[in-house]
Amino acid sequence: MKKILLFTMLLFCGMNVAMAQKPAEIKFDKLTHDFGTFSEKNPVVSCTFTFTNVGETNLVINQAVASCGCTVPEYTKTPIKPGEKGEIKVTYNGTGKFPGHFKKSITVRTNGAVEMTRLYIEGEMTKAE
Repeated sequence: MKKILLFTMLLFCGMNVAMAQKPAEIKFDKLTHDFGTFSEKNPVVSCTFTFTNVGETNLVINQAVASCGCTVPEYTKTPIKPGEKGEIKVTYNGTGKFPGHFKKSITVRTNGAVEMTRLYIEGEMTKAE
């Protein structure tokens, strides 16, 4: 009987320790990137969003989806260990788009404590002359 009670107590304590570990947590250096003004002659622009896993377990990016087809995100597919950095490269292609101001969003889904984060890109494409 004492062995069963001891085993149950050890199991309970072990589960508490395992559950006390903080989940993965993504922290971006910035959430918005402004391309400024660029010409319709060179309509493709890119930027990189850098993030750190500030949690205590591996961070996995499940998906990064842009608000339209003119914006393409590329992201780290391998798990990011606690304390390590990763990147999301975002490319905007203004070919065939009307000149002017644009603002697009990229929705990032992870296994972290905050499961969804939105990144934004914006800029002003001027008419080619």
